[in-house]
Amino acid sequence: MPIEVSIKKGYDEISKRAAKIIADAIRNKPNLVLGLATGSTPIGCYRELVRMHKEEGLDFSRVVTFNLDEYIGLSPTHPQSYRYFMDQKLFNYVNIKRENTHVPNGLSDDFQKTCEEFEEAIKKSEGIDLQLLGIGTTGHIAFNEPGSPFDSRTRVVNVSEQTIKDNVRFFKSIDEVPRQVISMGTGTIMEAREIILLASGAGKADAVAKSVNGPVTEEVPASILQTHPNCTFIIDEAAASKLESI
Repeated sequence: MPIEVSIKKGYDEISKRAAKIIADAIRNKPNLVLGLATGSTPIGCYRELVRMHKEEGLDFSRVVTFNLDEYIGLSPTHPQSYRYFMDQKLFNYVNIKRENTHVPNGLSDDFQKTCEEFEEAIKKSEGIDLQLLGIGTTGHIAFNEPGSPFDSRTRVVNVSEQTIKDNVRFFKSIDEVPRQVISMGTGTIMEAREIILLASGAGKADAVAKSVNGPVTEEVPASILQTHPNCTFIIDEAAASKLESI
């Protein structure tokens, strides 16, 4: 089934649209299992969800979340860890239970076991109902870089040189950017019942066009989303600028 593409004027509109989809899903199923992404793109969506919680009573008390990834070697209190990011952007400002939020442990002493336990926790939750994604300039989803197998599960991944360069803006220097992460696999992501992917800005236009219009290939990881039965790209006009007519 082709990817549904929803083009909005700008970042604020894509953020509010994504937040509304998530909020509606929570209201329809209060114990929603929600897959979450980090990075700069979903920040507006999380801001809107916090507003909806505070002003409209959106209830997160039974929601269960699974984050896509975490840097290896960063503690949960490190300002660039994804656990810290989620706490600062969403978890600390809504009524979600800490034990219902799952972010891989980047300081594990047994990463194989950590990855297996993460997959098992998703299964025990009966799978992810709604997965929020961003997209990297290489077309990666989570840290599934070009060449990642489409059937991959949660595992330790080496970060590509391009992604290291893309992420250096969050660190003091390129040497501080972790070289490995725990990442949910493409196969795991594809098992989510619904997927929404956010993209903003001209820098994502190539990756979006290849993912939506190009061949399904492991060299463009997000292209696999063309085969998902319920996937929507919510993107702004700049990110849509290289799409063929849709």
